[in-house]
Amino acid sequence: MWRMSNRRTRGESPGAEAGFTLIELLIVVAIVGLISSIAVVNLLNAVDKGKQKRTMADLRTIGAAVEAYGTDNARYPTGVTTWPAMKSFLNPHFMKAPPDTDGWMNGWEVFSESGNDYTVISTGKDGADGPRTGGPTQMFDCDILFVNGQFYQWPQGTQS
Repeated sequence: MWRMSNRRTRGESPGAEAGFTLIELLIVVAIVGLISSIAVVNLLNAVDKGKQKRTMADLRTIGAAVEAYGTDNARYPTGVTTWPAMKSFLNPHFMKAPPDTDGWMNGWEVFSESGNDYTVISTGKDGADGPRTGGPTQMFDCDILFVNGQFYQWPQGTQS
């Protein structure tokens, strides 16, 4: 009895139940959509940043193995223009199970023809050759170059 009289004082008809209006639900859905769209962009950027860091770590490891080969043989591998050829020099004595791809699952480009120097390259997120001017880069699509034991072109700062 008390409930019925309470509803009447608030202007509700008997049997009416409290709930959300359509406008309130649409506003909540819009807010959740806005927040999730921001989160997805940040998540994708973080995933690419992780792939980039993995690629750089793999390049350092491959470079260390090539340097170890160079120390033992007084020269770097000669006549190498493909990753399988370079891998045959490194595996298993200087690097156990070298990775065949970078963080974006693109194959490595390698050059060590004369035995005096070497280059290992990741073509970046897009997998296509890009400008190789050296120095820091600002995009995930830019190539990463590791030349003679150090990075010649590398990502620096916020990437897009």
